[in-house]
Amino acid sequence: MKQSPGSCVACHRDEEATPLIPLHYRGTSLWICPQHLPVLIHDPAQLVGRLPGAENLRPADHHD
Repeated sequence: MKQSPGSCVACHRDEEATPLIPLHYRGTSLWICPQHLPVLIHDPAQLVGRLPGAENLRPADHHD
């Protein structure tokens, strides 16, 4: 599914359905919803095919 302008890069919901957080990456403006922000932080591999270059992102290091 292709992302439409102003929709979450992960679930494609728009600003009418959920709050969106702006995301600027590789010269592109994208959006992600609060529900999927943890995916970007902790398991960006889930965004492969949805976020260009996601395969090169590393999950956050945890030092709990």
